[in-house]
Amino acid sequence: MSCIYGSATSFSAISISHKSSLTSFRPNSKPRIHCAVGGTVAEPKAVNATEPLLLNAVRGLEVERPPVWLMRQAGRYMKSYQIICEKHPSFRERSENVDLVVEISLQPWKVFKPDGVILFSDILTPLSGMNIPFDIVKGKGPVIFNPLRTAADVDQVREFVPEDAVPYVGQALTILRKEVDNQAAVLGFVGAPFTLASYVVEGGSSKHFSKVKRLAFSQPKVLHALLQKFAASMAKYIQYQADNGAQAVQIFDSWATELSPVDFDEFSLPYLKQIVDSVKQTHPKLPLILYASGSGGLLERLPLTGVDVVSLDWTVDMAEGRRRLGPDVAVQGNVDPGVLFGSKEFITNRINDTVRKAGKGKAYFESWPWYCSRYTRGECCPFL
Repeated sequence: MSCIYGSATSFSAISISHKSSLTSFRPNSKPRIHCAVGGTVAEPKAVNATEPLLLNAVRGLEVERPPVWLMRQAGRYMKSYQIICEKHPSFRERSENVDLVVEISLQPWKVFKPDGVILFSDILTPLSGMNIPFDIVKGKGPVIFNPLRTAADVDQVREFVPEDAVPYVGQALTILRKEVDNQAAVLGFVGAPFTLASYVVEGGSSKHFSKVKRLAFSQPKVLHALLQKFAASMAKYIQYQADNGAQAVQIFDSWATELSPVDFDEFSLPYLKQIVDSVKQTHPKLPLILYASGSGGLLERLPLTGVDVVSLDWTVDMAEGRRRLGPDVAVQGNVDPGVLFGSKEFITNRINDTVRKAGKGKAYFESWPWYCSRYTRGECCPFL
């Protein structure tokens, strides 16, 4: 689940009253919204009733509650999704078939009505269109058939043309916009250059990232050439998703936090900024969200990318994260999904505490990852 919190300069303060209960998050409730931190109260902007709640929050409009969405929108624990997996065991088949993508994307929204509907896909989906063969194997994860580790390997990577390589993504987003009809925001997503490079150099998932770091520190020009190709391609991919219906796009830099700050500055930050700058030239109003798990050591650097929203994970206290990020960026997060193992009262207290700490300023919204599963007794989702 994800909430967005915003800055006093351009976003209205969003917070739930200290007396609010978790029911404040339910779409049919209208808790009192107020500025929870001392100082001058920002004058809220008038809400646009025709826009989804999540977009209104990101743009600094007055909203009745923090928006909430499920980051793993497939709802892995849902029986309806498991049935599809039995009929279509290949992840790539499920994520590259327009009808299946639409059906899976809508499953949790139809049941729980979150404020965001994220496209069912994978950050590696563009790879085939870049001449990087891959698969996603059940029980193993991503498999890159021919890992890239030399300049000659990188030279073989093609320019990504979304219209030709992944037309099903655009078609699915167009259908989702019509189906959801602004009752929620339709979200797209892409992988960040360093994270994509990590997969294709390592050959799949990794614990130590030794191969990509070997490339970074022994042949930096080769890695930079690969990162540049990914940056240009992901900018095009975001623009393509926006043109076909995505109302906001999240950039996943899952492995950037494996870098030291000085190496993040060289191998991740410039390429994230390049993506944001390129997209903002053509789609200046498209909200861009950056998610980098475990980013506490890099937090002050993330707003330098130019994104509209930074997603905090639970290793950073929300109040401290707000202070470190500064007033000009909205915040998403950040309750530990493991909290869902607790009682309803415990979950309620943790979420309300996070909302209070978010305080006033740029918008806040809450996103929950994949823990809403059979391991956390699936009833947590309707409760939230």
